[in-house]
Amino acid sequence: MNKQIIFNLPVKDLDTSKAFFAALGFSFNQQFSNEQAVFMAVLEDSIYAMLMTEDFFRSLTNKQVMQAREANEVIICLSCESREEVDALIAKATAAGARIPHPPEDHGFMYDQGFEDLDGHLWNLVWMAPQT
Repeated sequence: MNKQIIFNLPVKDLDTSKAFFAALGFSFNQQFSNEQAVFMAVLEDSIYAMLMTEDFFRSLTNKQVMQAREANEVIICLSCESREEVDALIAKATAAGARIPHPPEDHGFMYDQGFEDLDGHLWNLVWMAPQT
């Protein structure tokens, strides 16, 4: 088995979050999902997110669960194959209810923009020019 990254995110409403990320084109593995969590493929075969109800997430730690709309610990950054892919995913996220915290940033060699999902988690989409 190849190594994988799996990160866990607490969500307020599992069905609403699943619909949001489905609208962005992410897929879900029902074998590893139930009424408390859904296993979402971010990058098939290597990066996954486990979207968990806040109660279930809370049961896995003795620390306070932060509300992502109030404080952030991490920004999830996904690379894209083109500027157009960044823009297309931002458009899908916006249509699905995401908040856009800042306009796109174009540095010539790098283009990025982010969105805040329905629970306030920050996602950044970035395209970097191929090295020559």
